Amino acid sequence: MKMMKGVLLALTPLTLYALYSYRLSAFILILTSIVTAVAVEAIYQKLTDQPLQIKNLSAVVTGLLFSFTLSPTTPLYAVIISVAFAIVVGKQLFGGFGKNLFNPALLGRLFLIFAFPAALSPWQTRVDMVSTATPLTVFWDTGETISISEGFLGQLAGSMGEMSALLILIGGLYIIYKKYARWRIPVSILATVTIFSLIMGHNPLFHMFTGSVMIGAFFYAVDPMTSPRLPGAQIVFGVGIGLILMVMRFWGWLAAGMAFGVLIMNMFVPLLDNKFKG
Repeated sequence: MKMMKGVLLALTPLTLYALYSYRLSAFILILTSIVTAVAVEAIYQKLTDQPLQIKNLSAVVTGLLFSFTLSPTTPLYAVIISVAFAIVVGKQLFGGFGKNLFNPALLGRLFLIFAFPAALSPWQTRVDMVSTATPLTVFWDTGETISISEGFLGQLAGSMGEMSALLILIGGLYIIYKKYARWRIPVSILATVTIFSLIMGHNPLFHMFTGSVMIGAFFYAVDPMTSPRLPGAQIVFGVGIGLILMVMRFWGWLAAGMAFGVLIMNMFVPLLDNKFKG
């Protein structure tokens, strides 16, 4: 519970910035996601005669992290169904808190993409809420990149939790300092993104500061329940995520490279920890 409180504290600047950027839309989506996550977990545990564990705040964290993957225009029905899927299939069917193989929030994101393919569009600009293209969409369509400072400071359109690399970095460094996250994972992800970008002749900062690279590296990939425990395994885990997301960024068909990267590497966590044991 202490760790979950720490993660929520680290996510507070991002939450406030999302509320500032997308106002009532962000508030409704975040609230709906969190309430659904908590309610579904409580109902499932009640129906299966398990002790209620909602006080550990893990469902709150899952709901908040899932909401950060959303566009401000995402329909509420899609949010509710996807969060329910994340909690039941991604968490409870594996045995509940601490036993799940996959990151529940990203599993819900992937379900949303496939079950409701139009649910994340249109994207909107901050504050004035005008429909626009995200930096990655522009990159895919034209090959053009945006100002690095815009991505770092949070002046771009995108998912509610991925707009400001600066705020993500502040929160990420906090949970690493508090030892709630394993530093080798984000470092290896960002190092892989950097090397891959340079090989492709691109500015690494563009790829770090757009899309879900930063929030994925510092908050999704480092989930202690679904990431390796051993140092060597953590590095391989991070490199694998970085490679998958960059391959999908350059040659993929969905703007979900981080989700695919984390979820695919989640499957190899037991193998990696066993490989690096002793």
